[in-house]
Formats: sequence, C-alpha cells, structure tokens
Amino acid sequence: MTHDVYAVGNALVDIQTMVADDLLSELKLDKGIMTLVDDEKQATVLSRFDLPSLSRCAGGSAANTIAAVADFGGKAAFVGKIGDDETGQFFLKDLRALGVTIDVDPQPGTPSGTCAVLITEDAQRTMLTNLAASTALSEADIDEEVIAASKYVYIEGYLFTGEQTKAAAYKAIELAKKNDVKVAFTASDPFLVNMMKDEMWDLIRGPVDLFFCNEEEAKSLTGLDDPIACANKIHESAENVAMTLGPNGSILMHGGEAIPVEGVKVKAIDTTGAGDMYAGGILYGITNGLDWRQSGHLASHAAARVVAQMGARLATPFTAEEVKQLTDLTV
Repeated sequence: MTHDVYAVGNALVDIQTMVADDLLSELKLDKGIMTLVDDEKQATVLSRFDLPSLSRCAGGSAANTIAAVADFGGKAAFVGKIGDDETGQFFLKDLRALGVTIDVDPQPGTPSGTCAVLITEDAQRTMLTNLAASTALSEADIDEEVIAASKYVYIEGYLFTGEQTKAAAYKAIELAKKNDVKVAFTASDPFLVNMMKDEMWDLIRGPVDLFFCNEEEAKSLTGLDDPIACANKIHESAENVAMTLGPNGSILMHGGEAIPVEGVKVKAIDTTGAGDMYAGGILYGITNGLDWRQSGHLASHAAARVVAQMGARLATPFTAEEVKQLTDLTV
C-alpha cells in the first residue's frame, strides 16, 4: 500500500480538561509551556479529575498531524512506541479508526505515554507530558518498506530529546533519502530550537525538504525579529518553509517565492494542536495535487477550526465538498 505521509513521533494519549488559573499556580506550572513529568507527577495531577469524563484521543505532535492527513482523506502511516496496556490499545484503535496504518510491537512493563492538556479560559494550553513507553522507539521500529512506498516522511522535533528516539528519526531520514522520499521536519517547540540550534540548521541545510515552524521558533532559530526576514533566512537553506503566525496566518516559502496565507478569524477555545493541524493540511495538499497556495489556504482554515473547539482532533472533519470549495481560489 502506498502512503502520502509516513510520520515518526512520540505516541501519546492526550487527556484534555478545562482548569482554572489557580490550579496552575497551585501545581507551580508555567502557563502555555510543555513540561516533561514522570509517572508519579502525572498520576498526581490526573488524580484530581474524573478520568472517565475527560476527553481522550491518540496524540503527540506527529500523530496529530497524521490524523489530520487521514481526516482529509489522505493515505497515512505512523510509527511510535506504546506500552502493553489499555492506554496503548486505545491509541492504536483511535488511529486505526481513521484509516492510519500503524503496526508496532508494544513495550512490555512500561505504561503508554500520556499528555495532560490543561486548558485555561484564555485558550492557553499547559501540557504535562509523560513520555513513558514512547521513549523506547528505536531504529528497529522504522519500516523501510513503508517509507519507500510514501511520498513524504514527517519527523517531529520532540524525538530529538532522547538519544534512542533521535536515532530512530535519523534512521527514517536516511531511509527516506535512500528511497527518494521527501522529508518534512517540524521544529516542535522554541525550547527545542534553543537546545539543538546547530543540529537543526544541519538538518535544514541537509536532508529536510520542508521545514515547519511557528514565528517564535523561527526567531529563535535565526536570531531575527521580522517574520518575513526569518522566513527568507530559513528559505536560503530549506527548499520549502511553512511558518505559522498565529491569528495572522502563515508564510509559505517555495521556489524562491513568499506566499502569504491569510488568517481565519475565530474565537479560540483551545490552541492545542493548531500547528499540528496546519502541518496536516499542508502535507495533505501537496501530496494530493494541490499547489502550495491552495494547501496553505486549506491548512489555515483547518487550524482555525481546531482552535475553536476542545482538543487537537477535529470534532467535525472537513467534507470533500468543503475541501474542494476552500481550494478553489478563483471563487
């Protein structure tokens, strides 16, 4: 089976709930930041809530993006490590229900990774991530046959926080290049850019064909303040760049051309997964016959729809007719 996108990332089950600012203060959490926590800390936080009543979905940055590709009707595959538990089985079932190809051996004796997403009234999401079994992803899990039958390999930057998961990411990139498959890479988080700036530039200058980032990540990477200047600077090294600007839309760089993409005005409820959804829209578009401007237009509307609801997965996916209307830019 051929795939549009083969994604490599941390397999996490997102657990979302609305909270008051007071709880963040009590837990000594920095609002809007992703914090890595251990099993005990995660359990302590989740014990405050009625878990069965909370929203759950297969998550993690790359998994959110690949779910979006599948939601749009694209052919998608994902690899990430789960534990041999109910949470891991939920992850598999959730992605497979969308038609995503995922075939990975569970990690025995380790819980599946979870991300507690604490959403405040201002739509900010504060994430507590327990990577757990997802850190066991290794080179052995990367499937060359599936990569060779894909148009793009998509790598999430968060994999670079662990030596074993980083090795898995590099293996996927190596096999993609060996089989003439394009590579997309997402910066994932400003802290990651600051942590691995030189290595990220090496990737951009080398095997990465499409680089995803937001404005803050681009500024951290380039040391520049103007978003257009940031995009141009990255485009000097990267063939294609997709840089999101929050409510102000995004900038695509392709073929030496800057393609501005409008933002879509909505009342934001939860910003979780906005960038992941945007990446899914772009990747679906460019692997399914849309040009870069059309893909950006679709991605912008998809990101707007996801921030207007709870969770990183669209409660109401786009219909084929909606996609057609949104990508007919002559209307």
